[in-house]
Amino acid sequence: MKYKEIYDNWKTDPEAFWMKTAEAIDWIQPPSRALFPENPPFYQWFADARVNGCWNAVDRHVESGFGDQAAVIYASPITGTEQSLTFRELRDQVAQLAGALASQGLGKGDRAIIYMPMIPEALVAMLACARIGAIHSVVFGGFASHELAARINDASPKCIIAASCGIEPGKIVDYKPLIDDAIELAENKPEFCVVFQRRQSIADLADGRDLDWHEFQRHVEPAPCVPVEGSHPSYILYTSGTTGQPKGIVRSTAGHLVALQWTMKNIYDVEPGDVFWAASDVGWVVGHSYICYAPLLHRNTTVMFEGKPVGTPDAAAFWRVIQDHGVRVLFTAPTAFRAIKRADPTGKLVKDFDLSSLKTLFLAGERADPDTIDWAERQLKVPVVDHWWQTETGWSIAANPMGIEKLPVKPGSPSVPMPGYDIRIMNDNGEELPSGELGAITVKLPLPPGTFPTLWNADDRFRKTYLDKFPGYYETGDAGYVDEFGYVFVMARTDDVINVAGHRLSTGAMEEVVAGHPDVAECAVVGIEDSLKGQVPLAFICLNAGCARNHSAIASECVQLVRDVIGPVAAFKLATVVDRLPKTRSGKILRGVMAKIADGKSYRMPATIDDPAIIAEIETSLKSLGYPISQ
Repeated sequence: MKYKEIYDNWKTDPEAFWMKTAEAIDWIQPPSRALFPENPPFYQWFADARVNGCWNAVDRHVESGFGDQAAVIYASPITGTEQSLTFRELRDQVAQLAGALASQGLGKGDRAIIYMPMIPEALVAMLACARIGAIHSVVFGGFASHELAARINDASPKCIIAASCGIEPGKIVDYKPLIDDAIELAENKPEFCVVFQRRQSIADLADGRDLDWHEFQRHVEPAPCVPVEGSHPSYILYTSGTTGQPKGIVRSTAGHLVALQWTMKNIYDVEPGDVFWAASDVGWVVGHSYICYAPLLHRNTTVMFEGKPVGTPDAAAFWRVIQDHGVRVLFTAPTAFRAIKRADPTGKLVKDFDLSSLKTLFLAGERADPDTIDWAERQLKVPVVDHWWQTETGWSIAANPMGIEKLPVKPGSPSVPMPGYDIRIMNDNGEELPSGELGAITVKLPLPPGTFPTLWNADDRFRKTYLDKFPGYYETGDAGYVDEFGYVFVMARTDDVINVAGHRLSTGAMEEVVAGHPDVAECAVVGIEDSLKGQVPLAFICLNAGCARNHSAIASECVQLVRDVIGPVAAFKLATVVDRLPKTRSGKILRGVMAKIADGKSYRMPATIDDPAIIAEIETSLKSLGYPISQ
């Protein structure tokens, strides 16, 4: 069937569409129906089913005779390590860890925070939680103690599963001191911690609380798969909120399995047994959906890459992995390809490798600029497919469904809506706009399986953040339009969450940190365009009256504060001291105007600005930093 026929089939009878799709999952008790709409807007999918995510991702393939197929390939140019785990080996490791966790009292419904780098043990930990019905919450290893503590407080985990360190080019990041500080800061204390000791840095373990990964697994029975309800949370994944308080995205088990299984063939066009590589991190949603769950569900070999697109050791890192492991599909962020292009603009290194296994490159996480897409297509000579989705949705809102029909590519567009997503463009009054007109991108409720049913312990915040502005619709927080052929164009964020190298980060959280500096009276952080990372934050700082300290020193201290509290992932390097911030008469800071000045874009002076002369002061300050670059 063609894309339009499949999309129309879903729209005509979504219940039949999703029940048919659910046949690809092994059910302990099949669902009686797909949608459970009794408690809107908290819709549930396959809620009365009984299922286990780990069984579907691992055990069923062993039972079906594919135990010797590679499940995970670990490629770590940083440590010079390559390792492969078969589905049988993965099952045995997962079952043993699950048994050890269960022996410590971790069970169905309990939370476990996973704080690990890109090593196979991170997947083992995620799947071990799924095996016994525990709810995992993976926290990116680059986050500092303050951010980790906020997640501990919200999730109230029974345990933390961690590695002793992460490894970056040229340095080792010790995780254990960060964890110890986070537990000290947190009001909710975990009962125990499990630490996987990496030889690059052996952590000190606290008596009575910390357990060694290998030692605590000795002499315990492997755990069987525990049946859970279809509506049971599989995981919590925290994403930045505009208030600085992280939002816990909840993923229900059954819908998560059904949707991800469907995407592997229909969107990514891979067959069971193919090697699939999502070059992301397990701490982000891509790592959850397309490093861990979806490839394993579909019996693909998933690649875990511990390295960088450039510098580990060079700009050919990606090509080496593709050649050495026969990668069929690569999925990464445009940032990665911008970095490779900057280091090797003519693509000289590409020619040194056999990339004949590669069929498609998928890009997501931020808007893929046409220049990057064009460069990638010329170098790789394969289709380059932009697609759009969010932490909240867990899989593509819009994509080019390569396994159904290879649709014509339109530069700047992630193509068309996927089944389950009825996209509408709204103005600020909640009125639907015609094709071609820019507005807020919304999705008619209910959202499809695999998306979030709510936020962890925050139903009211779920409504307020996503549903209240456009009743009956999910507010994506993105602005864009749909053209006359149904192609979606995502143009910008509609709030102040910025996108740094594919990572959504809150400028509000950064402002909160900068404002904590003793010399700072007021500040504003905006996202400005960056050729490598897409966006980077820039802080405008107003000092307390009478402060006579060196401005550059204060700016540097503010930069270090953000790096200490939020972590290097914020890419926070730019700060400038200004006398005043431009505001409306009602006191709203004109962040959008400041960002446009820095980006060298035209802007309209708001009629409500309290003092237009402030704009000239902002321009002078930006010029001292070298902005706008285009001038």
